[in-house]
Amino acid sequence: MLYYPKIPGSRNAPDGQCIAFVKYDGTNLHFDWDRDFGWHAFGTRRDEFNLTTDGIRLFSERHAHLQESVAIFQEDWAESLESIFREHAAYREIQSFRVFGEFFGENSFAGLHQKDDPKEIRIFDVLAETSGLIGPKEFINNFGHLPVAEVVYEGKLTGKFAEDVRNGKYEVAEGVICKGGNGGEDLWMAKIKTHAYLEKLRQAFAERWEEFWE
Repeated sequence: MLYYPKIPGSRNAPDGQCIAFVKYDGTNLHFDWDRDFGWHAFGTRRDEFNLTTDGIRLFSERHAHLQESVAIFQEDWAESLESIFREHAAYREIQSFRVFGEFFGENSFAGLHQKDDPKEIRIFDVLAETSGLIGPKEFINNFGHLPVAEVVYEGKLTGKFAEDVRNGKYEVAEGVICKGGNGGEDLWMAKIKTHAYLEKLRQAFAERWEEFWE
């Protein structure tokens, strides 16, 4: 099962208004919250585990390089996100949520992490049980006071903007994720990566570089 959708490149993206967020170079993780049970499950894009001692142990055995992530989430995010889910008027009637964040350190690259590198998690999406992924404006309005994914651009998604990202104008290491629409089935996303990141991929993975590209 794929817990987070594959984001297409910008070539086939709608020609419309968007908000572009920094695309952090790390590992996509998710954490599940329920109004009755609290934080109860977590995992990667393709795996899920119970948020219990046994579940964390199984997760660490399968993903040893990610074992710090649970403690970081619980310390930095769990309480503040739960407060929003319980207290914000827009969410009081929704039973459950899934939040997505990128786990990374300063020297993380293509999903690989340095053991002694200090890590963090940046939340970049929230999925509501009743309506799917919330839209980018709602995300900023309701979660933007927390250290979520940084916004680098708001405006029309144009070829010029895409080239500016690729050429390093926005000073992002990997690239950006552009999001438009109001959420749920109306939400669209597109990723744009930099030429500098492309060169790093070619040097690190040779002919396999396309596996990590747009």
